[in-house]
Amino acid sequence: MQTSETALRRAVFLDRDGVLIRDTATYIRTVSDIDILPGAPESVSAIRRAGFLAVVVTNQAAIAHGYITEATLRALHQRMKAMLLDRNKGASLDRIYHCPYHPDGKVPRYTRNSSFRKPRPGMLLKAARELGLDLASSYFIGDREIDIEAALAVGCTPVLVTTGPVSPDLSNWTVQPAFVAGSIEAATKWILRNEGREWESHK
Repeated sequence: MQTSETALRRAVFLDRDGVLIRDTATYIRTVSDIDILPGAPESVSAIRRAGFLAVVVTNQAAIAHGYITEATLRALHQRMKAMLLDRNKGASLDRIYHCPYHPDGKVPRYTRNSSFRKPRPGMLLKAARELGLDLASSYFIGDREIDIEAALAVGCTPVLVTTGPVSPDLSNWTVQPAFVAGSIEAATKWILRNEGREWESHK
């Protein structure tokens, strides 16, 4: 049973591609493909200073399609974390969750539907169980409609950034974010204002 203290922990969930790193609209396969987006290190640092956990939730169908392995993904994420910390010593990610499954995959082990694949909220629910999160008091910064859907499914406040590969047309969406930002920094500043806090720049 969770204690009242752990139940009150809160997170800012972060999609990976288009939020923390540049989404090239192709699968990221090598560390040389990783390009940290402007403001991402400062934003992760600000999120953690505000008392939130910084938790990445990312669909990784590249594994199901056979483009990369789980080991390769771990190496990619280790490099991403190192690049964030190199730019800002406070930009530490608390946890990374990924979904390797896709119903049209080529690798049998990963070819199936999964409750962890966004827009389904399985990764968020797993994070809540493992980290003792209050999802209703948490936020989700994403760049796609599936991120907004996953957030709303568990009661998180969804924030959309327009730094993905395609400019979103919200008029065609069935769900809407609480706020639309032009960058992760702008999204983080909105979250902080919503919490009655101010953005502080730290290296």
